[in-house]
Amino acid sequence: MNQFRWPPPPDGTPRRVRPRYAAPRSARPAPLAAATELVATPHGVTLERLVTGIGDPVTIFAHGLAQGIAETRVYGSGVTGRRVFFQFRGHGRSDAPEAGWTYADLARDLRTIADLSGATRALGVSLGAGALCRLLVESPNRFERLVFVLPAVLDHRGTPASRDRITTLLEALASGDIGQLANQLVAEVPKTFRNAAPGWAYVRQRLDSLLRDGLAPGVAAFAEQTAVANAAVLSSVTAPALVIGCLGDELHPVSVAEELAAVLPGAELQIYQRPALLWTERADLRERITSFLNQ
Repeated sequence: MNQFRWPPPPDGTPRRVRPRYAAPRSARPAPLAAATELVATPHGVTLERLVTGIGDPVTIFAHGLAQGIAETRVYGSGVTGRRVFFQFRGHGRSDAPEAGWTYADLARDLRTIADLSGATRALGVSLGAGALCRLLVESPNRFERLVFVLPAVLDHRGTPASRDRITTLLEALASGDIGQLANQLVAEVPKTFRNAAPGWAYVRQRLDSLLRDGLAPGVAAFAEQTAVANAAVLSSVTAPALVIGCLGDELHPVSVAEELAAVLPGAELQIYQRPALLWTERADLRERITSFLNQ
């Protein structure tokens, strides 16, 4: 997979594209495979949303940095009721207002979609987990059940690896070189899966999403920020919570998951022994989340 190029250029030279946020668009991007909608919010940022399932309860899912609806849907596949997925600002078809964004802005995006959708439960992955923590500082009783998957930051900044990852990804996207971008995405796949069908499918899906909708440069700011000023404030959150971490993940230190679980009074902590959970522990992870949220 080294020097991966997707799709293979017919003339043997790098293919170049114009991602959504690199320059003004001349046409509407192609729709996602699932039928999403654009939701106008009271704070003036239009956000992309997908609702699946029927009935109550309603669970909202918040994605990770440079990820989106497609990568987050797996966490809700067995969850009962309605499942609400959305794209934070700067991701997918959601607006990318002027830069200078903070976790307070992400919390506002999350709260608005949750309120408009009537969500009573929430799951946040990585960046989404940080946004959920920030929302809970302001409204500790907002949700009845909570899941935090691979939290990356609390009141300490993220790792240098996380900052390097988003920087190189944005550079590859801005270059317009599909091969360069694909090589960055291949690095997200564990080596044992890179030459297998699931690895190819993941890279293709990620390429399709990024080349169609782009990724706003402003998202890089989150890699330099803390989610909350003082994690101890989260001790006022009494809702049952499931915190999931893993060993060996340089982007999501296990210490963050342990600290979050320690400060939440009603938290259950699950630590996996290997990184890349959706590749190495997919079935158990889905079952654990489903069992917790369906109680």
